Amino acid sequence: MRLIAFPGVYSPQDDTALLTGALLREALPPAARVLDVGTGSGALAVAAALRGARVTAVDISWTAVWTARLNARLARRRIRVLRGDLTAPVAERTFDLIVSNPPYVPSPLDTLPRRGRARAWDAGRDGRLVLDRICREVPRLLAPGGVLLVVHSALSGEAPTLANLRQAGLRVQTLERAVVRFGPVLRSRKSWLRSRGLLRPGDDAEELVVIRAERTR
Repeated sequence: MRLIAFPGVYSPQDDTALLTGALLREALPPAARVLDVGTGSGALAVAAALRGARVTAVDISWTAVWTARLNARLARRRIRVLRGDLTAPVAERTFDLIVSNPPYVPSPLDTLPRRGRARAWDAGRDGRLVLDRICREVPRLLAPGGVLLVVHSALSGEAPTLANLRQAGLRVQTLERAVVRFGPVLRSRKSWLRSRGLLRPGDDAEELVVIRAERTR
């Protein structure tokens, strides 16, 4: 896919590729209703639309919304891209598949950044400020038999994601794993991450996980 990412919008990286692969392997009903939460460049939304799905994408950043709309046009696919806070713009709808590559990087800050590039990755001291909201809000948007696919770093806690989604009544599994070398953000935080007990001396890679959660019929 030809994709454009305006300054300040998260460019597709290893986590995007890992989640896209899971999306492409997921069985979908005809004209499936798909939601991309935190769409960024729209990479996942475009991938779903290329499969013939009816796609809605949401992002809190206007720049990301414009980027995703442009990439939908370049792909010649109709995608409804909305500006809003996570699931708020679609709170009354249900979907067959929901995908999300949310901010998940542990940060020295206790709150989410309100502007700037870090908004695309910083997620509080444990990296879970957005992930925990997804675990709370997304299950009620799944149609019977609907599936959530979410990618994040093991540094932000695989076990809490599995536990929270199970508590919401979903059938859960870790679908994909991949070890990738640190990018610039994690390299700059190695000392801080070690002080938090999240890294061992010499670590220079993180594990990414794709978690699949299904609402049983």
